[in-house]
Amino acid sequence: MTEAELSGRTALVTGGAQGLGKKFAEHLAAAGATVVVGDLQDAKGQEVAAAVGGHYVHLDVTDDASWAAGVAAAVEQAGGLDIVVNNAGIEIAGLFVDLDPDVVRRIFDVNVVGTSLGVKHAFRTMGPGGPAGKGGVVINIASVAATIAFPALSAYSASKSAVDRITRIAAMESGKLGLGVRVNCIYPGLVPNEMGAGLANEMTTLGLFPSAEEAVAGVVGLTPSGRLATEDEIADAVVFLASDRAKFVNGAGLPVDGGMGM
Repeated sequence: MTEAELSGRTALVTGGAQGLGKKFAEHLAAAGATVVVGDLQDAKGQEVAAAVGGHYVHLDVTDDASWAAGVAAAVEQAGGLDIVVNNAGIEIAGLFVDLDPDVVRRIFDVNVVGTSLGVKHAFRTMGPGGPAGKGGVVINIASVAATIAFPALSAYSASKSAVDRITRIAAMESGKLGLGVRVNCIYPGLVPNEMGAGLANEMTTLGLFPSAEEAVAGVVGLTPSGRLATEDEIADAVVFLASDRAKFVNGAGLPVDGGMGM
């Protein structure tokens, strides 16, 4: 990564107030992009936006009207839109014997509907005739859970598998319609952040591992690289896909999981 490779470009990162989204915002800004943080957590989101010298928009990814208003505000504040990172997502573990359909619907609403709406508004904004109108890049955040069978993650894994399919169909539609928008996704491995720690604790609560430490060790044991991913490594992949170094990478899923999902 160089400091100028995304210079002159604007990026909207959903779920940018914390975790991987915050790290994506930091790395995109470090590469020269003007970053707009979209989130429901206004105070945290504004803090991240200020730290990266960018902007903030209130955004509920499950709501079409919120997307329309948020993208319009992002274009107005940043002067355009070239990159959309559909990062906002939730993970709630649960066993099939205890399956709660409302939880499944909530996961799909955020992870699948939210990502789909992000693609919709990215296309409308960055495609010909849109308020940005110069084409661009969409990067969807899937998960290694889309490629492996890990217990208690059926709904989450299914939602992230859907993100993979959404990505590939969106790339094809963009090409067929001449929108000039590349669409790719990444599959992050488990990261030792708040969400990763929460997953380890959930595995213990559900009785699948005797402790959170052993749950993490179980994941590491499935990973040829022998460790967890770092947030910086995941963010580097986002910057790569957003850059001209990836200008002929389209409709692809990039694993950043240390080989866990191979």
